[in-house]
Amino acid sequence: MFHVLKGFYRLSRPALFALSPEEAHELTVRALELGIYPRSFGTGDRLLSQTVFGLEFPNPVGIAAGYDKDARVPDAVLGMGCGFAEIGTITPQPQSGNPKPRVFRLVEDNALINRLGFNNGGHAAALTRLEARKNRGGIVGVNIGANKDSVDRGEDYVLGLLRFNSVASYFTVNISSPNTPGLRDLQAPAALGVLLARIMAARTRLIDDGAQKRPIVVKISPDIAADDIAPIVEKLVAYEVDAIAVSNTTLSREGLKSSEAREAGGLSGRPAFQRSTAMLARIFKLTEGRIPLIGIGGIDSGPRALEKIEAGATLLQLYTGLVYEGPALIDEIKSHLAKTLHDGGQTSLAAIRGRRADDWAKQPL
Repeated sequence: MFHVLKGFYRLSRPALFALSPEEAHELTVRALELGIYPRSFGTGDRLLSQTVFGLEFPNPVGIAAGYDKDARVPDAVLGMGCGFAEIGTITPQPQSGNPKPRVFRLVEDNALINRLGFNNGGHAAALTRLEARKNRGGIVGVNIGANKDSVDRGEDYVLGLLRFNSVASYFTVNISSPNTPGLRDLQAPAALGVLLARIMAARTRLIDDGAQKRPIVVKISPDIAADDIAPIVEKLVAYEVDAIAVSNTTLSREGLKSSEAREAGGLSGRPAFQRSTAMLARIFKLTEGRIPLIGIGGIDSGPRALEKIEAGATLLQLYTGLVYEGPALIDEIKSHLAKTLHDGGQTSLAAIRGRRADDWAKQPL
């Protein structure tokens, strides 16, 4: 079935690409809001299910933050066959983001550049939507960030934790977007330690008050210098984060063909695959596979998804791949992973996780 859906998307893609990237994105989100989207007919293979940081994931495929910034369509994302959804990045106060145009298609490279700047409607609007769907089930994470003009960015993350704890399946702490000035400075080990101490203390207070403990994921940049990876991972391990998302968009422009490559912002898509996967493998080895990793960056086929898992990923997130391949990519990935397990006689994704981490960790960043 996904072959038919993929063919249909390729026929309709020129019409979508005739719109600006933001117009096309808004059109797809509105369609999902109206229930106009393909329901998953792909594998529900039990081999793809796994328990990760205490949650039961039916499959490892999710859509990355940035697609559903304001919690408008998490149930539609799940309905398309994803094992989980993630909304955001959401900031305490609404903000419009950077001036338009701010998203660019690099068609020759199967990539995007965005400099959106955490445009979103703020905590209150997203919280209302999540409260309205909280009894519908499914894993829905909340990606939290800081307002551009915040005088205390750490407090913005704490507010996100406090406000969404009753409706979030897990939290992702986004300190790696390149489009909010100074945000990536929070990845420096000293600053990261201060931030994590505040976040974990806030979670402890919630638990002490009777609230449910929510997993904390930290999303990092692919542009971290090789020598800085180990100190950053040490902090993440020391503060017992529940998972690490590897990784956000990159500022690298190496090897691009498209004329739009000169645009400022974060690059995502196929060109981000090699670096993000090499970093994923290095972090898998540094953590000895004991912390779940979410593999993000350049996943646009079943084989690419498999490579992420073989490099050390437990879960996967897509975005730019969906722009170029369409929603059939979700079931295509699940089918490829299930076939790989069946063909190899394995009984779970854990059997193949990290089996090529040594090779990938040797690749240049």
